Amino acid sequence: MAVTEITLVGGDRLRIDGDPRAVESAILSAARGSIMELAWMTDAQTGERVGINPDHVIMLRELETGP
Repeated sequence: MAVTEITLVGGDRLRIDGDPRAVESAILSAARGSIMELAWMTDAQTGERVGINPDHVIMLRELETGP
């Protein structure tokens, strides 16, 4: 399974389950949505759902892929 690292303004990094293209799509959809719409994803390390403000994302990076 693919894991994508998201770097946020301020330097915080999150590891998210999913292909970078799918993560990017979720972030862009939230950015185009209503004011303060969050992009909801699953944290790869904890399994918790996290809401990410698309205005705070500065970089995506694919970390791993597997079967």
